[in-house]
Amino acid sequence: MLDAPFDGAPRTLIQLEQRYSGLEWGRTDLAFVHAYDAHAGRTRTWLVDPSRPDAPPRLLEDRSADDRYADPGRPVTHAGAAAEHAVLHLAPDGSAIYLTGNGASPRGDHPFLDRLDLATGRKERLWQAADPWYEYVVALLDDDARRIITRRESAIEPPNYFVRDVATGEIRALTAFPDPAPQLAGIQRQAITYTRDDGVRLSAALYTPAGYRPDRDGPLPMLFWAYPRSYRDAAAASQVSGSANRFSRPGGLSPLFLLTQGYAVLDGPAMPIVARNGAEPNDSYIEQLVASARAAVDRVVEMGVADRNRIAIAGHSYGAFMTANLLAHSDLFAAGIALSGAYNRTLTPFGFQEEPRSFWQARDVYRRMSPFDHADRIQRPILLVHGDADSNSGTFPLQSERFFHALEGLGATARYVRLPYEGHSYTARESVLHVLAEIVDWLDRYVR
Repeated sequence: MLDAPFDGAPRTLIQLEQRYSGLEWGRTDLAFVHAYDAHAGRTRTWLVDPSRPDAPPRLLEDRSADDRYADPGRPVTHAGAAAEHAVLHLAPDGSAIYLTGNGASPRGDHPFLDRLDLATGRKERLWQAADPWYEYVVALLDDDARRIITRRESAIEPPNYFVRDVATGEIRALTAFPDPAPQLAGIQRQAITYTRDDGVRLSAALYTPAGYRPDRDGPLPMLFWAYPRSYRDAAAASQVSGSANRFSRPGGLSPLFLLTQGYAVLDGPAMPIVARNGAEPNDSYIEQLVASARAAVDRVVEMGVADRNRIAIAGHSYGAFMTANLLAHSDLFAAGIALSGAYNRTLTPFGFQEEPRSFWQARDVYRRMSPFDHADRIQRPILLVHGDADSNSGTFPLQSERFFHALEGLGATARYVRLPYEGHSYTARESVLHVLAEIVDWLDRYVR
């Protein structure tokens, strides 16, 4: 900290063992400081007194960052004296703050609003969303949180904003936004769960076209859209994520557009990479990735929704990396689509995602996880897309260019699409429409 007029010596507010990850100011004597250790997968929150930097900070929270069920939420803030500065929303007497979070549980996400007593650390649940709604807090309208603004939706009703009386439950609509894509009003969404062969429980959102019935219409061609994540333990990896109460309409490059073309979509099938026996998660990345994908394929085939021979795998960034690895190390998929990926890990030698080791500390892991090193094993068609101006340090366009050259030289079926002026994600309307057209054409040709 540096006091005005900023010509003195700075003072240390708090010294952290973990990496600093955020701060919320409350008063001259109150602030929250957050720290995160990516390698250990832990997060901490400290209460500090900025007016007394020599006073010891008080630890409020120390938990696994992967444990969604135990997530206490984040402090509610509001605009400070300067509009760009958010400050803690304090109770009228200053003795408490408010927390809001997703409320994850085995039943899915049910957002909540809590009151946290600053002196005792005790929490009081003021409100929580109830089925069939997915509803979360947008803002508090008074200091004691009697009235709040929420954003509410259901599986069949589009999101709208409401004023809610927390005590009585009375609500008043602020908006009446219509369905932005009524052509998709009949699409069906269901949350499915299944188990990997090592006992890790997995989940995904399954979408099918309007009016589809597996007993009458038979299995459909399907696209998996996924993104792998690392975990320190299997219990956290097995937790259910998402909510069946969300309103589902596509936007941007959403794979849900494929529902209009007669495809089913498995969105977000869990691909957890779990640390085993004291080793790093990536030491068994390939085995766990393939096991997760196989479990998902078996589940949708067992449900009668998908044809085992007509399933494609796709993803963006680390999901593109996953796509290439699944084509190289399994025969589960008829084709792949990889957007803005990295395929040669020696080009990210000082770590990637949550891999803490450098290339020189874990050569075999880097090589084994690099699809470039196994390009000769890719026998199924793969579509590569990359923005020419991708500035993400791990996914420079060179990654896709060199991978495509390798596939081309090996005689694989591959296509490389370059998007002028686009970055890691694609924003121009022309680019989004072009990529959607490429995806539909690729799937029609090699999956349908």
